[in-house]
Amino acid sequence: MKNHLFALTLAVLGFALTACTTTPNSPAERQSLVTSAAETTEIFLRNDPSLQELIDDSYAYAVFPSIGRGGAGIGGAYGRGIVYERGQHVGYCDVTQATVGFQLGGQAFRQLIFFRDESALRRFKHDDLHLSAQATAVAATAGASADADYERGVMVFTLARGGLMYEASIGGQRFTYQPK
Repeated sequence: MKNHLFALTLAVLGFALTACTTTPNSPAERQSLVTSAAETTEIFLRNDPSLQELIDDSYAYAVFPSIGRGGAGIGGAYGRGIVYERGQHVGYCDVTQATVGFQLGGQAFRQLIFFRDESALRRFKHDDLHLSAQATAVAATAGASADADYERGVMVFTLARGGLMYEASIGGQRFTYQPK
């Protein structure tokens, strides 16, 4: 019974969250997202300048300027981002998240995902990359990248934007990619 409730909850949240489109609708919204992604990258670099080496050496990376999440028993999150391959903007992406369990509150955070090689990026682009909602993410603070490592070709860094969330839940993140 619990498994059916969990599956139903994830299906409902997934459907509701996918109503958002991956690519911003207007040229002005697309430019705003590109600008926000550049600003977000600079914020990450101010917190940990050694991330520049990962930006330079990784095959690709995705920048999510803001992912908002909230929950009260059932939770969800959504955010849009930009994908860079070999330093060039190649597309747009979004992330949806659904969780079930003890959770209360809301928060916003930034996320930076590095792809070690073409294979990892291909999994991301073709919707074959799914992370647990509480994926092994490193808080981007000075020197944090020195201890971080790729897991299945992917490395995730986060920075809090604000809010407060108490959580002991299970669920997952799903990514969607659309070429530029």
